[in-house]
Amino acid sequence: MTTLATLLQIIIALGIVNVWLLRFGGATEWRGGSAQNMTEEFSVYGLPAWFMRVIGVLKISLAALLIVGVWVPEITRYAALGMVTLMLGAVAMHVKVGDPPRKSLPAISMLTMSAVVALIA
Repeated sequence: MTTLATLLQIIIALGIVNVWLLRFGGATEWRGGSAQNMTEEFSVYGLPAWFMRVIGVLKISLAALLIVGVWVPEITRYAALGMVTLMLGAVAMHVKVGDPPRKSLPAISMLTMSAVVALIA
């Protein structure tokens, strides 16, 4: 495994933990529509609360697998591809609600980094 892949795995995982655990209840400039927290953001997207919980568990689980993948490289590609899928959905939701492209930058960054990890891991 390359140093680049390892670095990206850690960046992705920390970013997901930041958004889904540390900043879940707070406002950020990246939230969809005019949402002030994650629950409002999923509501803006027209998605139910249970789906937010499913996505949260998937993202945190995949972030954990990316960290584990530093020591167990066989799982890295699968975790990265899972993250690619979820980030495609995140970008699609921003587009769906007509957000300016800049609001999608974090999701696009995570998507890009995840794709690179999937390709080189």
